[in-house]
Amino acid sequence: MTVLASLGAKSGATRRFAGAMVVGLGLVIASQAPASARGPESVADIAEELLDAVVNISTSQTVSGSRNVPAPSMPDGSPFQDFFDEFFDQRQDEDRGSARPRRVQSLGSGFVIDSSGVIITNNHVIDGADEITVNFADGSKLTATLVGRDEKTDLAVLKVEPEEPLTALEFGDSEVLRVGDWVMAIGNPFGLGGTVTVGIVSARNRDINSGPYDNFIQTDASINRGNSGGPLFDMEGRVIGINTAIISPTGGSIGIGFAVPSSTAVNVIQQLRDFGETRRGWLGVRIQEVTDDIAEGLSMV
Repeated sequence: MTVLASLGAKSGATRRFAGAMVVGLGLVIASQAPASARGPESVADIAEELLDAVVNISTSQTVSGSRNVPAPSMPDGSPFQDFFDEFFDQRQDEDRGSARPRRVQSLGSGFVIDSSGVIITNNHVIDGADEITVNFADGSKLTATLVGRDEKTDLAVLKVEPEEPLTALEFGDSEVLRVGDWVMAIGNPFGLGGTVTVGIVSARNRDINSGPYDNFIQTDASINRGNSGGPLFDMEGRVIGINTAIISPTGGSIGIGFAVPSSTAVNVIQQLRDFGETRRGWLGVRIQEVTDDIAEGLSMV
């Protein structure tokens, strides 16, 4: 901008030359600019084929009804000490009299990977559940049993017993994904089942400090509470991720969602199906400070 302003202050002939230079430069830039990005014209056909294989998962569990709240710490001799002691003692007596177990329900998403009734979701969706119900797109419901779960990757495998074979999905290869590729999420946000959203791969190999195997796909496809456990698809309709987490100060989507890549999930899921647990290798290694005696014994000095 400074150069153009200084050129604009020259004589008329010089100004005409400067104008020609600016126009010429603009033509060069325009000719080298990449073609504008275009999204998929429609994902209706893909979504129609996949919706039946995505399920809503409802869980319930019994929790204690106790609401014990500790009394605030007051300095000895405080004029409010007797008041708070009397108030909280009375409150705890009332709680003990009405501390009945209560049922808590939660909602999540999942998807079928085997027509015999094998379903994938997040571990945190079913963690602690006494009862797991799978709700299908046609309105039918089946009670699910837990086959296995893995806290480290936040994955769980469920099994239902359908009367007829279910529509199942296939995994794709998340390793071939590129930043900017289009992806589609289907899930159960806020209890609104069968919700389709579209976005792109914002980043790969994200570490969000949620566990030892952080390697998330980041996407701006809208993912909200209730999408957990739902599939993230490529534009061929293959599952390349399992929606797991979002970053949001409000609890709603701000365009930063994370999915477990299929390259991580496939091996874990297979182990859960085969053994009901994951079996990982480990090394018997212990770290120890090298003291002067150890260094001398190892001829390091």
